[in-house]
Amino acid sequence: MQQVRVLVWGEFIQERTEEAVARVYPRGIHEAIAEHLRKQPDMVVRTATLEEPEHGLSEAVLKDTDVLIWWGHVAHDKVSDHVVERVCRRVLEGMGLIVLHSAHYSKPFRRLMGTSCSLKWREAGEKE
Repeated sequence: MQQVRVLVWGEFIQERTEEAVARVYPRGIHEAIAEHLRKQPDMVVRTATLEEPEHGLSEAVLKDTDVLIWWGHVAHDKVSDHVVERVCRRVLEGMGLIVLHSAHYSKPFRRLMGTSCSLKWREAGEKE
């Protein structure tokens, strides 16, 4: 059985700076996600965070990743542009990308989508 190589990326900021978040995710939401995925026999799961060198997203790490799961919420602007370019290049080469929660505002996702990825809606009682 071929294993899927998954990398779960998270900012790991609020878990260290906000008590309420730290109580729920003491090791970070990226580790909570990874912990569940590691139970799957067909997955090899690693994690990376914003504070690591190259945000944990070196060329070698990305080449060894089939699917990148991206959790972002408060530090989208802290991700360096050269790392964003590297991530986008790997996605275009075939690496899967799953963006969670507010990661629709992440630099890689916005660059890949070619839009601001702003969410807008209205509630006017209209049918679609």
